[in-house]
Amino acid sequence: MIEDLVRKNRSYRRFYEDITIDLETLKGLVNLARLSASASNMQPLKYILSNNPEKNAVVFSHLGWAGYLQDWPGPAEGERPAAYIIILGDKHIRKDFGCDHGIAAQSILLGATEKGLGGCIIGSVIKPELQKVLNIPTHYEILLAIALGKPRETVELETVRPDGNIRYWRDDEDVHHVPKRPLDEIIIG
Repeated sequence: MIEDLVRKNRSYRRFYEDITIDLETLKGLVNLARLSASASNMQPLKYILSNNPEKNAVVFSHLGWAGYLQDWPGPAEGERPAAYIIILGDKHIRKDFGCDHGIAAQSILLGATEKGLGGCIIGSVIKPELQKVLNIPTHYEILLAIALGKPRETVELETVRPDGNIRYWRDDEDVHHVPKRPLDEIIIG
């Protein structure tokens, strides 16, 4: 059961923008992150929720999309995320956030997947500018943005080809292919 959920939890980058996500759903996803493990149980993470078009447009304009798809500037209007969760680290609680935000992001996306939604963890954020336009106090560090929505694309897992290329790609029918290394290649002892 968990393997099915993990397999469905892909990095989706195109969504049905008109299918909205309500604030209670976003809060429920953050609650999953809140319940997740945290180093030394310090719980230094905070969250900004966005599910209105104006704020979403501001967040969208400060993100980078799909680095391997060099000719693709990101989702077009109508395919953009319906919501975002921005994960912040509170430097008053802790200076180093370790892997807490990765754990939180995975919990959020697994919860979204269970609800029939999809998302993408985005580390390519123009942080100083986004911090300024969203009036985020300086003791919070932007760690990640999570784009969320109803997926509008197909993502297929496949085995890495013999040449070892791990870059994701899109075919002529716009299916997004994600090569994964075989299990026997990644277990070394």
